[in-house]
Amino acid sequence: EPGNTGPTEEEKHAPILNVGRKRISKSGNWTLLVYLLLPEDIVLGTLIEHVDYVVLSGVKTITERDINTKRDDYLGWTDYFMATAFLAAKRSKDPCTQVGACIVNEDKKIVGIGYNGMPIGCSDDEFPWSKRKDCNSLDTKYLYVCHAEVNAIMNRNSKDVKNCTIYVGLFPCNECAKVIIQSGIREVVFMSDKHAHKVETIAAKRMFDAVGTKYWQYTPKNHQIVIDFREINWNAMNQMPSPNTSTKQEDDNGRL
Repeated sequence: EPGNTGPTEEEKHAPILNVGRKRISKSGNWTLLVYLLLPEDIVLGTLIEHVDYVVLSGVKTITERDINTKRDDYLGWTDYFMATAFLAAKRSKDPCTQVGACIVNEDKKIVGIGYNGMPIGCSDDEFPWSKRKDCNSLDTKYLYVCHAEVNAIMNRNSKDVKNCTIYVGLFPCNECAKVIIQSGIREVVFMSDKHAHKVETIAAKRMFDAVGTKYWQYTPKNHQIVIDFREINWNAMNQMPSPNTSTKQEDDNGRL
């Protein structure tokens, strides 16, 4: 309203915005803006539509970065491999539980990725996804779905997975444990052990213990890793080399 001197949207939400609008870097006519939100905050789309980054509290904030020195906020190996498993899980059609697995060799190379789903050739639209216990077992998913661990092993791009490590969102069941052991995988890194009380999980651990397969629960440094496809253009700079930095220079006579 004319003459209204009430608080602006930004002022009203000032308690929510931990650092508010912040000028991070400037080059030419562009400015990088950041909002740091508390974990429990909702994303205020209309308020931050022109902001380049939204950073969650507890995650290292974007600061002025020296582009001539190594970054120190890159992903560690364990975070990277577990995040890869979780990304693979996004491909699962299972309406209840989406699990991904990532197999890594001794050289820290990914050699297999998989997620839980129907066998190749078995239609995701025709086979059942139900987990109901009060119906015919043939009408539930349990007799058909291939677990992430098995698919990752079958999808391997190496001769074998002997002495490899498998990163998986959920502790393997007894059937997957058999395949893991038979394939020669020597270490299991898992995120959740929510089925620890089930006989399938107890049996899996019993087999792992018997053969010496190491298993341990992953504790993430951060609760989430955000993939933002826009980050590749974070500095809005021309990535092409300038003429005066080319490895080959012309001399005064135009010769290389």
